Amino acid sequence: MEHDRFEEPVTILVGMGLPVRIETVMEAFALLQDWLAANRSSAHAIALNACRAGIAGEIDAETVRATLVAFARRHDILLPDMVSLAPAALAGGASSTSKTG
Repeated sequence: MEHDRFEEPVTILVGMGLPVRIETVMEAFALLQDWLAANRSSAHAIALNACRAGIAGEIDAETVRATLVAFARRHDILLPDMVSLAPAALAGGASSTSKTG
């Protein structure tokens, strides 16, 4: 079921800060289903409903991904994509090296 795979995974913190990489609509659905009821919000409901719609084929995986990202940001559990940060970190390292050298 490749149509449920995200173009870019979403990495979020769960439990005691453990990073989890979510790559599919089903993984997002499972995560949201297991979310503690006491910690659920409107962002959770929107993301969970998007997962259901994605599973049913009513919306695409990237729309589901966007709602998952919004949910994770709202709860401050979204980790930045380390692959996209690597060039920026290298560039920053190069500029700081040239200043001291």
